[in-house]
Amino acid sequence: MQSRFQALRLYSRVNTQLKFKFDFPTQPRTKYSILPNLIPNQQFHSTQNTKSEFNSREGFERDEFIGSVADPGERDVFRRDPNDEAALEIQKLLKIRRDSSVSGIERALQLCKLSLTDDLVLNVLKRHRSNWKPAYVFFNWASRCGIESGYSPGCGVHNEILDILGRMRRFHEMTQLFDEMSKRKGLVNERTFGVFLNRYAAEHKIEEAVGIFYKRRELGFELDLIAFQTLLMSLCRYKHVEMAEFLLHSKKNEFPPDIRSMNIILNGWCVLGSLREAKRFWNDIVRSKCKPDKFTYGIFINSLTKAGKLSTAVKLFQAMWEKGCKPDVAICNCIIDALCFKKRIPEALEVFREMNERDCQPDVATYNSLIKHLCKIQRFKKVYKLLDEMEQKGCLPNARTYVYLLKSTKSPEEVPGILQRMERNGCRMNSDSYNLILKLYMDWDCEEKLKSTLDEMERNGMGPDQRTYTVIIHGLYDKGRIEDALSYFKQMTSMGMVPEPRTMLLVNAMNIKLKEEREAEPEGKGLGNNADSTRSSSRRGKKKRSAL
Repeated sequence: MQSRFQALRLYSRVNTQLKFKFDFPTQPRTKYSILPNLIPNQQFHSTQNTKSEFNSREGFERDEFIGSVADPGERDVFRRDPNDEAALEIQKLLKIRRDSSVSGIERALQLCKLSLTDDLVLNVLKRHRSNWKPAYVFFNWASRCGIESGYSPGCGVHNEILDILGRMRRFHEMTQLFDEMSKRKGLVNERTFGVFLNRYAAEHKIEEAVGIFYKRRELGFELDLIAFQTLLMSLCRYKHVEMAEFLLHSKKNEFPPDIRSMNIILNGWCVLGSLREAKRFWNDIVRSKCKPDKFTYGIFINSLTKAGKLSTAVKLFQAMWEKGCKPDVAICNCIIDALCFKKRIPEALEVFREMNERDCQPDVATYNSLIKHLCKIQRFKKVYKLLDEMEQKGCLPNARTYVYLLKSTKSPEEVPGILQRMERNGCRMNSDSYNLILKLYMDWDCEEKLKSTLDEMERNGMGPDQRTYTVIIHGLYDKGRIEDALSYFKQMTSMGMVPEPRTMLLVNAMNIKLKEEREAEPEGKGLGNNADSTRSSSRRGKKKRSAL
């Protein structure tokens, strides 16, 4: 090692009044859709699919594509900056010593004689987003040892470890750290409050989310409309739309509703998939003093398409052009995607053509909608024509584009060509791209390429994450390797990851199956034969696990 490294239940009227002591001016609502790009400067996530198919990790993507994934036989030299090299070595150290005591890990880190910076510490933390224990040990060590060298972690580092702890439901440690941050100036910022709001809302801790919002005042932050809208968005993002609408009405004197606040609530009902509630709130907006803008139209159009009311959505879309309210590219994308979903691809291509004629330039999402559905019907000539058009216009494909291409592959030989084109266009891999490639190689039983992809994924700080283990566990089960699958499950849970419900059901079934097989073994064979069989099975399992 170098000496220096560089579902919450909807709140009833009574429960809400008891908890928050507000007046409830509206009727209780039931269930609801968001068009992610319709509210400017904000990010929304559909709660219909909490495991977003392509959830990129912002700000932490690798610098250059490594050829080992595309073709293990032709590996390019990967140029890293010093922080990447140091972070990789620290990641290896933490992995090797994962079973050591905290003091043992800290002594090993001390021997590394690291030159600590925020960039390096952030790099290490982001490599452990799905494994809070080593991340927390490293953060605490860096905070203490940095004092001797003059290093003190900044607000970005603190916010990152807060987010990691929150994702892994370590609220006790999260609260302790926040209390320490509150005692020092400059560590708590808007991002800090955003992390808490999202983590509390995700775990259905509504009262705590509202409480952290009002704690802003104690720490010298204003209770302004933007902060209130952030609270509303966090609640809507995690299905607590009724509570968000309740707060919007009950706090109207303190935070007068504007069209942006109304759009957030409308968007929330749309994400939950309730056209009835979306229509009701749309009518509330029309009757209010807030004039609907193009984002309002876009959200409602999205709700109509998600509910299967495509004809109504197309009429409203056409009416926008006629009224001079020019739809933006996000609204056009919504219509194109809905038409493709209904297999009305010629009409989608017509809307695509009209966009160019009306000076509404298509973006990557526009092309992705068309490519996704064209791949499904195997019209690859048109797909690659669109890809060429994207490259000519400078609208370069993103990771999602290549995922659609990868999903349409039929054999391992097709993968390198797609990945080489991805590299040529400067498109960076993310964890979802890696996980898809892992699944493909698992399905094709390509253990060598599977192992090289896993190694590269870990080397670049992209995992393994919960999805990675899910792919491996289910893939091994499908191939009859139950003991190996259970071994990976044990490894997954030891890192503090929470398995998906379907994985838990599968693991329970595997345990029952193993128990039944052991009980069914004939007793007459004797303990010696049984022991020999067990050792043989164990050797086979170890050999296969080492291959992965």
